[in-house]
Amino acid sequence: MARVVVMGGGVSGHTAATFAKKWLGNEHEVVVVTPNSLWNWIPSNIWVGVGQMTKEDVVFPLAPVYAKAGIDYRQAKAVSIHPEGKEGDATPFITIESTEAGKEGKKDEITYDYLINATGPKLNFGATPGLGEGSQIGNNTVSVCTADHAVHANEELQKVFQKAKAGERQKILVGTGHGMCTCQGAAFEYIFNIEHEANKAGVRDMLDIKWISNESFLGDFGIGGLHMKRGGYAASSRLFAESLYSERGIPWIIGAHVSKVEKGKVEYELLDGSKGEEPFDFAMLIPPFAGVGLKAYAADGSDMTDKIFAPNGFLKVDADYTPKPYDQWKASDWPRTYQNPMYKNIFACGIAFAPPHLISKPMSSPNGTPINPTPPRTGMPSGIIGKTVARSICDLINKGPDAPLHEASMAEMGAACVASAGKDLTAGTAAALTVYPVVPDFEKYPGLGRDLDYTFGEIGLAGHWIKHILHHMFIYKAKLKPGWTLIPE
Repeated sequence: MARVVVMGGGVSGHTAATFAKKWLGNEHEVVVVTPNSLWNWIPSNIWVGVGQMTKEDVVFPLAPVYAKAGIDYRQAKAVSIHPEGKEGDATPFITIESTEAGKEGKKDEITYDYLINATGPKLNFGATPGLGEGSQIGNNTVSVCTADHAVHANEELQKVFQKAKAGERQKILVGTGHGMCTCQGAAFEYIFNIEHEANKAGVRDMLDIKWISNESFLGDFGIGGLHMKRGGYAASSRLFAESLYSERGIPWIIGAHVSKVEKGKVEYELLDGSKGEEPFDFAMLIPPFAGVGLKAYAADGSDMTDKIFAPNGFLKVDADYTPKPYDQWKASDWPRTYQNPMYKNIFACGIAFAPPHLISKPMSSPNGTPINPTPPRTGMPSGIIGKTVARSICDLINKGPDAPLHEASMAEMGAACVASAGKDLTAGTAAALTVYPVVPDFEKYPGLGRDLDYTFGEIGLAGHWIKHILHHMFIYKAKLKPGWTLIPE
């Protein structure tokens, strides 16, 4: 009997674990180690953050789902990986620390035959002074990164709306809280949902809403922007995004590294080296992401973390990590199998794998401050990679160690994104975008790097309904309801 251990129960880890158990059956074990007792459909947190959904709408308990599936569930955080085992016992294992109520801090070891790192990111609020403390949101800003954060964000937003109704003008600032952030999409959705709700509440004229981002141009989104097919011609995401902000009366500050946050004020540095301040009454700033801090040890107990993890804390996989100038990187540098090169029984998926390089052009201010988005690995690609890794491991178990691995390169993968711009049955809007491939391939698609036949975008009520349907469909899938495997990632 083989044991597959999955560290992390988010979109990618949950996908990997549930498919692995389905394909392996009861002859083999699947263990999920995740510190959270609830599964969260993160894309809908932005609706919780404006009061259009509750926390209960976007989460559900993991324990009964895993019990039904026959998956061994441990509510704990993974602390370290021991891929060589101990001296005298070469069985690889991980150490975990319980987060379950009444068992907090209790440590244990779990041996494995195959290990999947799907731990996702650490929300690195501590990277920007005043943004938060460690991985926790602070008192100066709010966040929509977790369901609880989103509940808090809505509570604070409603206070702002009440002050506006009382005739007190309010300043709202939304965007990224550091020069190396990713996930601009969540902030993009949130600012437009705030604007939409302000109109519904009749307080839009009392709100100054502003965007701040590390993107060098609007519509970069950490993928270097894109051109999409619209009406027979190629329209840039920059034009698309700028029109959305302009139509809604939202000015922007871009190419910005938020260097410090105080109560009611952010300090920032721009790509040209200049510095400025922006006051606010309400701010939602996405923090930068980092690895969760897993350590790795050799059999003799020596620290080997830097051998299997990149400096940012994400796991090294089958990518080309050779340092090279931006104009020399290729689509082929990106991983295909997500297998660790040192230990063939360790894989990573979702945000947990280390990207080989930036997709957006690296930039820095004259002061040497890097200001550029880092590569997104969330959403549709995250689920696809999780399923692909599970399929590879199942084949290695069932067919033997020489079984070929399945591949899912982001440079050969398309993705669809539906970005909400306001939730309403008849007046809601969302931008529906497809991009192929996610990582541009300038050798295969000279000039734009992507295939315009599969890269397009539209905004309207239909997009909103698609996002609303996807919310229910993916929660249904995650609960392993009848026919769940038929719903694509």
